[in-house]
Amino acid sequence: MDNVLSQSPLFASLDPSAAASLISSLSERRVAKGEILFHEGEPGDHLYVILDGKVKLGRASADGRESLMAILGPGEMFGELSLFDPGPRAATATALTEAQVYRLGNAELMPWLATRPEVAAALLQALARRLRRTNEAMADLVFSDVPGRVAKALMDLGEKFGTMTANGLQVTHDMTQEELAQLVGASRETVNKALADFAQRGWIQLESRQVLILDVDRLGKRAR
Repeated sequence: MDNVLSQSPLFASLDPSAAASLISSLSERRVAKGEILFHEGEPGDHLYVILDGKVKLGRASADGRESLMAILGPGEMFGELSLFDPGPRAATATALTEAQVYRLGNAELMPWLATRPEVAAALLQALARRLRRTNEAMADLVFSDVPGRVAKALMDLGEKFGTMTANGLQVTHDMTQEELAQLVGASRETVNKALADFAQRGWIQLESRQVLILDVDRLGKRAR
């Protein structure tokens, strides 16, 4: 089994032979940067696992404003809520970069859930973690200032996508400044001001769709 897939909650609890059998039920899809995998509000009965690349989950308000709920990378899955509660998609999934994903339908997965309770438990645990992150994000909007939310977003992105180098933690997030602002839940101007302040303090170095975190400890403390 692919090492990336083995990190996914869907496969982590299975022995290699069972995982290989489930993988045979997957359909592969390659998507271009900016391609939409599904829209908010449309019916959904498939979950997706990312093998390569990044996918963003976003929602749009009635007045057209957009917010990003998550940036997902290899080994992470999305769309799993539709398997337990079929209905309209809660978000729009868009490829942030070129990506390779695997898709698994409700009809293929349900027999596994009936005979493999560990798969159901792993999926429910993943949903619980997603709910916990959502609750934390809501609390941050109420109790944290924008610089604190920016610092936390950078630390979270660093944990997912960061590579430690001699100079610091190199984080390739592949987002525009507007997308980072949508992830933080603030205006681009306010987020840029926070980033400029962090850079002036020597905590980070800004690059195109990347950031080099020079002082992980100080940025982490600002995120709390």
